[in-house]
Amino acid sequence: MNTSVIYALAAAALFGASTPLAKVLGTEVSPVMLAGLLYLGSGLGLLLVRCVRDRGWKRSGLGAGEWPWLLGAIVFGGILGPVALMFGLSLTSGATASLMLNLEPVLTALLAWVVFKENADRRIVLGMLAIIAGGVVLSWPSGASAAVSLSWLGPLAVAFACFCWAVDNNLTRKVSASDALYIAGAKGLFAGLVNCTIALTLGAKVPALGVLTPSLLIGFLGYGVSLVLFVLALRGLGAARTGAYFSTAPFLGAAISIVVLGESVSLLFWLAAACMIVGVWLHLTERHEHEHLHQPLEHSHRHTHDEHHQHDHAGDIPAGKAHSHAHQHPVISHNHPHFPDIHHRHRH
Repeated sequence: MNTSVIYALAAAALFGASTPLAKVLGTEVSPVMLAGLLYLGSGLGLLLVRCVRDRGWKRSGLGAGEWPWLLGAIVFGGILGPVALMFGLSLTSGATASLMLNLEPVLTALLAWVVFKENADRRIVLGMLAIIAGGVVLSWPSGASAAVSLSWLGPLAVAFACFCWAVDNNLTRKVSASDALYIAGAKGLFAGLVNCTIALTLGAKVPALGVLTPSLLIGFLGYGVSLVLFVLALRGLGAARTGAYFSTAPFLGAAISIVVLGESVSLLFWLAAACMIVGVWLHLTERHEHEHLHQPLEHSHRHTHDEHHQHDHAGDIPAGKAHSHAHQHPVISHNHPHFPDIHHRHRH
């Protein structure tokens, strides 16, 4: 299995696990404050890990042309998206919001394909639709929860939140070759500060240490580490495919709820599981190969010397050893299986 696929599914598993775990805490904390604490745990935890890794604070390594993409991702994903979701949740039911959230992978893929010109094979489209169908089935309201709000403003706000996160995903793809810890940490810190500020403004209080600590820890793992893995997956798969794999998070979260919280299993759960398994299988069995041309490119990321990295160094680098530095790619034309990763963003 491709390493980037493992990153995407692991990101979905961690994020999916954070939902049932946060649900246990949600009875004692306001929703907006809980969202802020989860993001804050993500940002603070990742930036601390980065300082430990680099033995002190280190510059981001982002090029001048990459900052607008990251700032745009932070504004859309860390500020506008969460605020729109909280506004939408105040005007519509949880069941309706759950269904609307399935728009995010759809909009992510549409923006990737239409605006950012990412490749979309028929097999990928069908796989994404199968995974999204599983998410819709899993979140479909039943029984007493089937009543939905008739107000159009609430669902529209949730849909706008999904659009913001879709923009965030595609903008983050533009900087995915850079330090994933810095990117994810910066996004989490900004989102956490914004959501906590909103919560305090609305009258919420900071919870006691017994709730605060696990909230920050769940945020670090379920939002922070998950986002780092998501960025790494973007680096190797592109936005549409990563978004499709990540949309298995509701199923993985439901599975964890069954194991951890002892929730019952319905027929809809198994139907959703079947849809998502089919979708993931379609993606895993994709083979995209054709003659393609690499244009000149200069960037910095961790790499080993392979067919795409044939440059010289000031010092000797042992064969097969991963290292990171700014390097140039010359024009090259060849044929091999590939994804729309950081080296294969050509037109078709």
